[in-house]
Amino acid sequence: MKIDKEYDVIVVGGGHAGCEAALASARMGVSVLMLNLYLDSTAMMPCNPSIGGPAKGHLVREIDALGGEMANAADFATQHLRWLNTSKGPAVRTLRAQCSPRLYSDFYRNALMSCENLDLHQAQAVEILTDNGSAVGIKIRTGQVFYSKCVIMATGTYLAAKIHIGLTSHKSGPLGMVSSSELAKSLRKTGLEMGRLRTDTTPRIQADTINWEILDRQESIPEEESFSHFGTKRVHKGMICGLTRTNERTHEIMRQYFSKSPLVQGTLDTEGPRYCPSIDDKVIKFPEKDSHPIFLEPISPESREVYMQNFSTSMCLEAQFETVRTIKGCENAHILRPGYAIEYDFVPPTQLEPWLETKTVKNLFLAGQINGTSGYEEAGSQGLIAGINAALAVKGAEPLVLRRDEAYIGVLIDDLVTKGTKEPYRMLTSRCEYRLLLRHDNADTRLSETGYRIGLLPYEKIKIIRERQKVMSLEKERITEVKISPNIRVNEILSESGSSPLSEGVPALDILRRPQVDWHTFSKIIKTEIPEELGERISVSLKYEGYIERQERQVEKFKKMEILKFPEGFDFASVTGLSAEGRQKLIKALPRTLGQASRISGVPPTDIQLLWVAVENKRREKSKE
Repeated sequence: MKIDKEYDVIVVGGGHAGCEAALASARMGVSVLMLNLYLDSTAMMPCNPSIGGPAKGHLVREIDALGGEMANAADFATQHLRWLNTSKGPAVRTLRAQCSPRLYSDFYRNALMSCENLDLHQAQAVEILTDNGSAVGIKIRTGQVFYSKCVIMATGTYLAAKIHIGLTSHKSGPLGMVSSSELAKSLRKTGLEMGRLRTDTTPRIQADTINWEILDRQESIPEEESFSHFGTKRVHKGMICGLTRTNERTHEIMRQYFSKSPLVQGTLDTEGPRYCPSIDDKVIKFPEKDSHPIFLEPISPESREVYMQNFSTSMCLEAQFETVRTIKGCENAHILRPGYAIEYDFVPPTQLEPWLETKTVKNLFLAGQINGTSGYEEAGSQGLIAGINAALAVKGAEPLVLRRDEAYIGVLIDDLVTKGTKEPYRMLTSRCEYRLLLRHDNADTRLSETGYRIGLLPYEKIKIIRERQKVMSLEKERITEVKISPNIRVNEILSESGSSPLSEGVPALDILRRPQVDWHTFSKIIKTEIPEELGERISVSLKYEGYIERQERQVEKFKKMEILKFPEGFDFASVTGLSAEGRQKLIKALPRTLGQASRISGVPPTDIQLLWVAVENKRREKSKE
């Protein structure tokens, strides 16, 4: 690698966002340099070594459908796999995998090192170089400068990071790594507003100091599954997770140590994640609860460490040892690594365009926790979009912006750039208004053509997706013409599924639409040769046909507002009749579309109507010129 080489894109950071960004840009044919503090910590999992879960699993499937790598890494590293929300319907059903951090990291590192157009370099970035309001390169600690046409900042929780354990604190990144103070200062110098956030992690305890025999046990699902639309499905056996709970004694000891708690004593005054609070937070905010569930999740077969899911904490070390040992199964547990809180700088994301380029500095893209999010999946999603759009910028092409009705990724980014966040943002299914359309099972249908169009998803993969679509279409057409007559065999199958027997012949589709009849049961009644996964997708589309059509009608209304773009340089201050708060919020946010404006907190519907009229008037004036 030549230091004087100019790259198309420089990616700063080798976490989940940085990895996806670097791979996306390079695979789209532009030259990329990825700067990472430690190459050995590529795609590190400093918190829970898991991928997926509600909404997060949807993000992973979408990354995969567009041509990203996270699903492949997760499948390679999975040790324990579960379906979640199976009783709540197909809209929210998703996978969650416990992964080996070492295997996960190795997979990403190998993918990066074998990728064409991509150079890796271990270095600490200390300064963003700009020229005439545009990012042009990065300076590293040893003084060298690397130049580029675009820069992607994917710095995670390292910016001016500080670790808290009890009332002690020190500058540090996750798991004792270097804090990036100079880079944080450099970002401020570009004119970007900065803020502070906090996340917490749990103690890691030694596996053979846990009494597994007295715990409820959670095994992996028995069937073959994978995150990737293109991967080989596998059964994952061997790893077992333990289920336990805190108790009144646990909470009592915590309260005894509140005098040494940074949360209680005010040394931690930053916002932590609302939907994943620390155990200290739970005891303070929910005093009426005498217990909280804890999941003991082995990190990997080659490790003897166990992650205490739902027990993140910033308590002092003495408190951690004492409270852990009050928990059933953990009476003799030894803490290998203490839990801690980490504070770090972030960039309030309302300063970003919907394609993740900063509004203040051209060709500077931000992705991951620097934008105020938490979670590997959220980071990877942003990294993928930033990498795509940096490559498109280099090529002089229009940026890719996914709408809220197209992908959970679209919901995530729209929430960030429109509404901002004052706490670590976590993706939830409840944030998605079109979740019946954006299911875990149909991400390939929704996004693969986009991935192929922009040059990220290769032809051999889009060919697979197109063939599946053809198979499903033909099978749906075939069974539409089939009628089921009552007989002993059919009625026995229906009775076993909890569905009423037939007294007369009915269309096969009517049978499949029954809530009790899944594709597995249906395939016993009607001969079919298509894979069960594809059949189940047909089943879902038919069972929820009315609801899906209703959401599609809502989407059409939504699109009308999203299509209506504000002209370049539109003066929100000049629109008469706007509310004072609405005007102020609009001037600050500078939304790109009427739809985006409608989602800004504090902008009432009356303001949206006035904006609609103003845009239409501008359009008519221009057409007369």
